[in-house]
Amino acid sequence: MKNGLHPNYKKTTVKCVCGNEIETGSIEDGITVEICNACHPFYTGQQKILDSEGRVERFKKRYEQKK
Repeated sequence: MKNGLHPNYKKTTVKCVCGNEIETGSIEDGITVEICNACHPFYTGQQKILDSEGRVERFKKRYEQKK
């Protein structure tokens, strides 16, 4: 590898607005994110599917396996 070509890769902390902190490697210092795996609805089990037109049921009905 050539010297002076690659950026300095170091350990840094990623902070979420919920208070969760994750230690990782990056070329940036002190990364802040708005949402992480500790507060995302998909990972916490609080996700809700909003389907006002019945599309999900129609899809399931159309592609369900015949027994």
